[in-house]
Amino acid sequence: MTDDKRIYLFDSTLRDGAQTNGVDFTVSDKTAIAQGLDRLGVDYVEGGWPGANPTDNAFFAEPPELKHARFVAFGMTRRSGRSPDNDPGLAALVNAKSDAACLVGKTWDFHVDLALGVSNEENLEMIRDSIAHLQANKSEAMFDAEHFFDGFKSNRDYAMACLRAAQEGGASWLVLCDTNGGTLPHEVEEIVGEVCRQLPDSRIAIHAHNDTENAVANSLAAVRSGARQIQGTLNGLGERCGNANLVSLIASLALKTDYVTGVSDEQLKQLKSVSRLLDERLNRMSQKSAAYVGDNAFAHKGGLHVSAVEKDPRSYEHVNPDLVGNVRRIVVSDQAGRANILSRLNEFGIEIDPKDEKVNRLVEEIKEREFYGYAYDTAEASFELLARRLLGDIPEYFTLQRFRVMDDRRWNARGELVTESEATVNLSINGEATMTVAEGNGPVDALDKALRKSLLPVYPVLETMRLMDYKVRILTPQDGTEAVTRVMIESGGRSGRWITVGVSANIIDASFNALSDAITWKLFRTSQTPPQ
Repeated sequence: MTDDKRIYLFDSTLRDGAQTNGVDFTVSDKTAIAQGLDRLGVDYVEGGWPGANPTDNAFFAEPPELKHARFVAFGMTRRSGRSPDNDPGLAALVNAKSDAACLVGKTWDFHVDLALGVSNEENLEMIRDSIAHLQANKSEAMFDAEHFFDGFKSNRDYAMACLRAAQEGGASWLVLCDTNGGTLPHEVEEIVGEVCRQLPDSRIAIHAHNDTENAVANSLAAVRSGARQIQGTLNGLGERCGNANLVSLIASLALKTDYVTGVSDEQLKQLKSVSRLLDERLNRMSQKSAAYVGDNAFAHKGGLHVSAVEKDPRSYEHVNPDLVGNVRRIVVSDQAGRANILSRLNEFGIEIDPKDEKVNRLVEEIKEREFYGYAYDTAEASFELLARRLLGDIPEYFTLQRFRVMDDRRWNARGELVTESEATVNLSINGEATMTVAEGNGPVDALDKALRKSLLPVYPVLETMRLMDYKVRILTPQDGTEAVTRVMIESGGRSGRWITVGVSANIIDASFNALSDAITWKLFRTSQTPPQ
């Protein structure tokens, strides 16, 4: 490895990513994410802006222990009319328990005049002496050249003068920011190349925003032209349209180029888990279509594709999913062939002769059901149950005799208009009839509670099961109130998460089918035995 091929990774999830609408990190969130990035092999973890808010103050007061990454505090150049020693913002950076500091300053003359209201020359002085002050008090000080690409296109001489001022102050990295995210890859490649030619002794970094969906491409273009540090965020988190997705960049650099990062082959296998760590901390669904780490990144649906992948995955996969900690998924759908079905059965540990007629019957059953509206490409728990039932592999845990759901909309004693739902469920459990009644927040919740009320005394393992998500889709809107409805239910518990599906012209009936599958799958996966 030569220094010319070494690319340094700078993560800004905890600072720039926190600018995302709806994102609020706690101190424990920041600690967990920082440590995950450290395990991954990222070189710099930017923790936030000391002095900006109580969360960042608490985080920097007790920073996480990092074994590899350098911990970075973010701030801005001194205010006009203050010396570096007498600026509260710089004081917060100096006092922060961080290895390094990254200081943002204006490089677009339009912003110098509009936002700062100072002369161009004074802005240069603010950059120069602020960086020098941080360099004297930290092991490393970087200059974040805000709006650099817009500034360069407007007044290249002044934009370059700002970089030189930071260089004179001792900046370890000059970070070129596409703050508005409007620069295209060919422009980035040209401008970064020019900067590297004019400042051959400086280390150049790129900080790209994704407002034209080009942040990853712009970052790679900058590397081609000489940038040796990439700044980004996990899963492309960030204000407006987000930042460069560091997950995609790490994988692309490792698997598509001869550049080298601090992420080893073994650490690269943690890429998906670190990406999921962020989503779990934000309590949001992971993006299924995310490059490299999404559930659909290596999912194959068409029978022709699956047949080829079974022979050689390279036929429809650009990299091995194992390299980034992902797995191949063979999706079952109305486009499925025998290869799909056999592959999925193998994943579930179901051994069957490929020539068994039951395979053909299962293929036809799936196609018929999906024509009616079922979707097994995501509802894998329902697919497994369907397959095992056809093979006679699922016990009869309970049998529905009947259910009734009622909604009562009325004025209560306090004069409030309320709607209450009540469900009555009659089940047979090993020949013994049960009837339970439960109220809930809506008909589906009432139905779920009534089912559990009947089943919990017999199957206490259901106590740990929770309904995580509930989605309804109208499949035949042209039929109005008689339309066919598909219900997808995501359940969770100690068995992980699983999705089931129900379809009917009656939304309550569709919901019951999905609920019933969810409970049955839980009981089967936890090796429950029906009472004798």
